[in-house]
Formats: sequence, structure tokens, C-alpha cells
Amino acid sequence: MMQGLQARLRRCLVPLFAASLLLSSGCAMVKIKQVTPADYAMLKRDDVLNSGRLSALSRESLSVIGLTPGQCAKDLHACRRTVADIDGLPTEQRLSTLAELWMQEALALAPKARMGEPAALSDAALDAWLETARYSYAYLFFSGRTPAERALEDRLTQVRDYYNYAAEQTAAVVFQQVRARALEGADYRSPVQVGRWTIRSDFDRLPLNGIPRQLVAAASVSFAGLRSTYRRDGFGAELVVVMDAPPLAIPVEGGSAAASSPVFSEMPAVNATALLRFGGTTLDEVLATRDIGLEAWPADATATLQLQGQQVPLAANFTAAYGVWMAQSGFATESLRTLFGRGEGIREPHIYLMQPYDPDRRIIFLLHGLASSPEAWVNLANEIMGDPEMRRNYQIWSVYYPTNAPIALNRYTVSNAFNQTLDHFDPHRSAPASHDMVFIGHSMGGVIARLMLSDSGDTLWNGAVERFNLHGERLRRVEARLGPLARFSPQPDVGRAIFIASPHRGTNIAGDRLGRLIGKLVRLPLTILGKFEDVFLAMQDAGEPGGKPKAPRIGNSIDNLKASDPFILASSALPMAPGVKYHSIIARRKAEGELADSDDGLVPYWSAHLDNVLSEKVIVSGHSVQETPEAVLEVRRILHEDLRAHQAGAHR
Repeated sequence: MMQGLQARLRRCLVPLFAASLLLSSGCAMVKIKQVTPADYAMLKRDDVLNSGRLSALSRESLSVIGLTPGQCAKDLHACRRTVADIDGLPTEQRLSTLAELWMQEALALAPKARMGEPAALSDAALDAWLETARYSYAYLFFSGRTPAERALEDRLTQVRDYYNYAAEQTAAVVFQQVRARALEGADYRSPVQVGRWTIRSDFDRLPLNGIPRQLVAAASVSFAGLRSTYRRDGFGAELVVVMDAPPLAIPVEGGSAAASSPVFSEMPAVNATALLRFGGTTLDEVLATRDIGLEAWPADATATLQLQGQQVPLAANFTAAYGVWMAQSGFATESLRTLFGRGEGIREPHIYLMQPYDPDRRIIFLLHGLASSPEAWVNLANEIMGDPEMRRNYQIWSVYYPTNAPIALNRYTVSNAFNQTLDHFDPHRSAPASHDMVFIGHSMGGVIARLMLSDSGDTLWNGAVERFNLHGERLRRVEARLGPLARFSPQPDVGRAIFIASPHRGTNIAGDRLGRLIGKLVRLPLTILGKFEDVFLAMQDAGEPGGKPKAPRIGNSIDNLKASDPFILASSALPMAPGVKYHSIIARRKAEGELADSDDGLVPYWSAHLDNVLSEKVIVSGHSVQETPEAVLEVRRILHEDLRAHQAGAHR
């Protein structure tokens, strides 16, 4: 009987239990899935711009209206029309999804760009980019909340990037058309008509002194040799407008110096930020307009601006223009050609302004060393321009000079070029820029910088008179030509100097076998030799009694850097101008051993060391110590100290 009851229960309960399992599994629609950190980041930030896949928020929008990314990909036009027209999507969600869907089409239509070459966009591709920018613009400024109210939302960052990238693509197309008009002498300010769009461009805010040669998207390039890229997040496309650089190099043999060569020029590359403004004051007007304003702003000088009545940060890249200029300059080859007198080289110093002249920012003057160029300062200059406080208070001037010339001649010509540049911008020396300037010199550039801040008195001239036994007519002829090179006073209004690995007392290496060999290979420009030919004849050495007079060999920069050279011996003892604060950064190859016996491979410590410096930083490095992070940090420390001292003095 019991067995029969159990059998009946099994027959009744088993089906019920099975049914409950079926019902239970049918209702368990939600399951827990572990999300890894990588998945988390992808879900939050993955989108069509960085992965080619629609973002999670756009996929969510499509899901709400019964669509999938796959269905959309088959017919983007119908998909966008459905998203735009169907009820049920909030305005913000609708606009941001449409911006990404237009971005998807624009990316599909855009050709692959080659570095340095503008992409040839079809009208359909440009139309897609402009629609991307339009819906992004509408989302950012016309969807009910301000950008500030959504500042911490990932979606704001995504859509801002869509807008910025679309502005970059549009700027490239408009730039080519505007440049072509300018080259033809046509009105480059007239609107550009592309398909159904009218684009009114405004490049007048940029400090351009001619027709640009090239437009480079800062986001599309990176720079080997630059340790850091400094930029500011915000609205707009980060661009570099590249100008033609003035030709400085001419044939070393038989060439004549170009009379029109300028003594200074601005860096032939400008950081710019491009914005797109859509006509209209309401959402409907913005979505209907075909009229767009393309504005180019100077990134270095503009931090914020007004867009649709809201103050927004302007995107900026502070490194790109400098990197593009350095990469395209050809300085490395040109400086060696100059030193050894081969091919083409430079004959006279040239001052490069790293930013457009600003009367309110104090000047930092950079002087490179032997066989070098402004390229020697690539990381230091980038760090100064990348620091917001220093960028607000300083402007960088960098000299490019022929390092084969004698040090005395380079001091004279560099000083002349520097003061001619000051005369152009501030003839009365009344601007803050011309006061409390800072000089920074590396290697031989440090020697020249110290001489520019020193008082020669009659020390150097009297030494030359005695050495060459000058008197009477010979004395007058030589003094008329060489007097200005041997007699000089300190450059006024310089408040601070930094000498980096500078051989103030020369180096034994310049006089050893290898140094003598290199010295013989160094060739002076014919312009220098010709300019002083009569002086050489007047300075003929009588030689041995009864022998023939010997014309003195004019010393080049290598000769002047010998520790035994009469010029370096005399000039190293010249007093610096009272009141100039100065610092030393010195390199040593090895940490071991006595500091006094150390060297950096070229310059010994005893030559680089100066008494009475405010600070002396010794770094384990080779001679190119100015490129090291330790040296850059030390220069930054000194400059910030200089700013504090300057500001304290201004408030007294």
C-alpha cells in the first residue's frame, strides 16, 4: 500500500517539479556577468571614433527604438531618419546618437591620409563631417543643459571629440581652397561653397605674415626626440599653420651673402585652433542651417571664448608647431655644413622668435653651442612653452649663428643681431619684454653669453696690440676694424643668466691631437676672410730676424676653445656686469672620482665652474646635458625662482 502511494506521489510531483523548473528558467531573463576593468573602460568610452564600433550609449538608443548596429550599418540613411523622427528618445540622446551615426558615415567615406599631405575629401565625405559637427554642436549647446552641467559625463567628451575631429577635417578642405585663392590673387575672404554648404572662413586672428604653405593636424603627428607634448583639452581642432621659412643657408664656396636676409623672423609654424559656428539661435534653426563660420584662433594667446553665450575652454596644442618646425628645419645637417665649410651654410646670426612678439612677456635668449643650432634646445624650449606660468610671463628668442667663426666675432655679430631685433620691436626699451631678460647658453653659446654680459675694458685690445706689435698706421688700420670686436660693454637689462656645460676657460681637448685635426677641418666663410683681409695684412708677424713676414692665421672657434689660447685666457678673467644673477649647470661623465678632476667628455669641471654663482648643479651626463630631464628641471626651477623674485620686486 505504501509503495503504491509513493508511486502515485512520484507521478504527481515529478511533472509539477519539472514544470516549476521550466517556469523558473523561463523567467530568469537577467543574469549576472563579471565585468573586467578593460570591459568597464570599453563600455564607458569605446565609440566609433576610437574603435570603429558604435558606443554603448548609441547602441542603447538604437535598442530603445528596435534597431541594431548591424541593421543600421546596412542602411545608415534610413537608420538616421528613424532616430531623428521616432518618438521616445530624449533630445540629448537623439542628438548625440545622430552625431555618432554621421561620424560613422564620414569615416567610411574618408580616404586614408598620408603624413604631410591633405586628404582629398569628396563632397559626400565633407557633407558627412559637417553633419557630424552640426549634431555635435546642437548636442553641446542646444539640448537643454550646458557643457558645464555635463562636465563629468563621458558622453560629453565623446561628442566634443566628434565635433573637434569634424572641425579638423573641414579646416583642411577650406584651407586648401582659401590658399589657392590667395596664391591667385583672388579674394580669399569670400565664402567657400561646398555642395549645399556655405562656409565663411576667418583666419585673420592668426599672426600670419604671408600665405601659409601647409596645414598640419596636430592630432595626426607625434614627434620622436620630444619627451613631452603639452596641450589643453577643450573645443576646437588643434592645428599647425606652416609658413615658408626665410632662406638663411647659401653656398659656402663662392657664394655671396643675400642682402635681403632678415636679421630675425618668427618661428615659421603657428599653433592654431579651428572652430565651427553654425548659424541660428534655436535648435531647429541650427539643424536647418547651411551657413557655417570657420574660425581660426591663436592657441597660445586664447584660453577661453564665447560659444552660444557660454564661456568654453579652447583646445590648444603648445608643442606641435615647435615640433613641426624642428622636424622640417634641416638644422642638423646645415650646422655641420657651416662648421666645415661644405655645401650650404649660414654666414650671419639670425634671431628666431618662438612666439609672436609680446611686449609684456620677458625675453629668454637661448644661445646654442659648437656645431649646433636651435635644435639643441628642443626639449628645454618645449618645457618652457608647456608650463602655463612660464608661457604667460616669458617669450623665447633663439639665435642661430655660424659656429665656425671666432668667438670674438660671434659675440659681436650675435650682440648686433640681438639688439637690432630689440630695436625693431622696442626702440626706446620701454616695454617689460626688454627688461630683466634671461640669457641661457650651452657650451660655446655659454661662453658667448658670458662675454655679452661682461665688460672688456681695454684688456683684450691691449693684448692684441702687444701680441702683434701694433703701432702707427698699422695700429690705426687694425683698430678701425677690430676695435669693436675687442672692446665691448655688457648687454643692458639682463637680470639673470644660466651657463650650461660652458668652457669659460677653454678645454684641453681642443688642443689635443683630435682637436687640432678638427680645427684644421673647420673652414671660415669667404665673407669673413674677405672682410678682414686688409686687417690680416696689417697684422703680419715680422717672424724671425731676417726672415719673411708671416700673415697671421685667423683663429676659428676651435682654436679659441683651447685652454692655452690667448683670447680665452684673457676673456675668462673679464668681470661680469654688476647685478646679473647667474647659475651654472655642469656635467660629469662619471659619478665616481673627485669633482675637480671630472669632465663631460669635452669640458672639464675647472673650466665650467664659476665663482660667485647663485647655484651650481652638477649632473652625471655627457656634454649635451641640456637635453637631460635633470637639466631641464633645474632650468625650470631657476626660471620659477626668477619669476618669484621679479614679481616680488614689482610689488615693492
